Amino acid sequence: MLAVVGLTDLTERLYTDLVTHGPATAAELSRRSGTPPDETRGALGTLAAQGLIAARHEDSTRPAPDTAPGAGPAEVASPTVPGPPALRYSAAPPAVALEALLAGQRHALRQAELSAAALAEAYRAATSDEAHRDLVEVVVGPAAIGHRVEQVQRGAKSELLALVTGQYDVVPADATGAETEAVERGVAYRVVIGRHALGAPQSAEALFEALGRDQRIRVVDQVPTKLIIADGSVALVPLTRPGDAGEPAALLVRAPGLVNLMTILFEQVWAWAQPLGLEAGLPVVGEAPAGEPVGTDRRILALLLAGSTDQAVANQLGLGLRTVQRRIKAVMELAHAETRVQLGWQAHRRGWVED
Repeated sequence: MLAVVGLTDLTERLYTDLVTHGPATAAELSRRSGTPPDETRGALGTLAAQGLIAARHEDSTRPAPDTAPGAGPAEVASPTVPGPPALRYSAAPPAVALEALLAGQRHALRQAELSAAALAEAYRAATSDEAHRDLVEVVVGPAAIGHRVEQVQRGAKSELLALVTGQYDVVPADATGAETEAVERGVAYRVVIGRHALGAPQSAEALFEALGRDQRIRVVDQVPTKLIIADGSVALVPLTRPGDAGEPAALLVRAPGLVNLMTILFEQVWAWAQPLGLEAGLPVVGEAPAGEPVGTDRRILALLLAGSTDQAVANQLGLGLRTVQRRIKAVMELAHAETRVQLGWQAHRRGWVED
């Protein structure tokens, strides 16, 4: 189990023995583990070098040597004389000793990850066709994804679009200053957040900061996915969902066709969302700004909501049936409604009809 921090099977058994049974000499450990004394002493030296055990001398005694061969029982019971002090080994606290080894392994693993990423980049540069190089990149791990988010913000020149799910974690002031720097360069931020994110801890403070930087924020009941788009040329979208096994992964996209599709998705969500502003020092959600039906279109809408059929509306307003249906379709597009039911709901939501 501890091979990952450099322990062999023997060193792990000896360390476990000392943790479980307390201090012991090399001879005792050799006997209990069934290991030759030389191997036991070598393993104990390795454990001591790793800081997992410590050794201290303990006085011992040994029998006096026999004076003649074949000594009888009387001679065996001869007085003892002091012998060389024995070494007793004790285990260092696992929480301290093993954590030090684990920290070293984490650092080594991180260096290996960076080396692997550099090699992957070199491989991609050497094997990809110039016209299609780096159009799509898979980014794995929170640190790498955070680095890409920072890069996208620092590279934005005119506009940054973002969809935010869950906790409000894209537009708050960041430790690197990439967002603040982008805003100071004149980059316009448009962000859509999920409504439940307004109830997240400290979300109000983040909203104040974002609105104070003239960022435009809207709220929608449900955001389909996290998404960041810079200047319509590069996008970052997650590949995994919260709770999935393994490390999170994201897709960095520079392919124009894919970025265009993601931009269309953002604009559709933006059109449905309600703007967020400040009123009396509190974040408030207002009605979505949009054109409104006027004149004949408003009369058509009122008659429809009163239960009139398309033909009845045409007869009452002196219009052709196709004209009425064409104008209804235009009002539905204005309200981003796919059905008549959605049109009625949107008309009420946008204040186009009386309560």
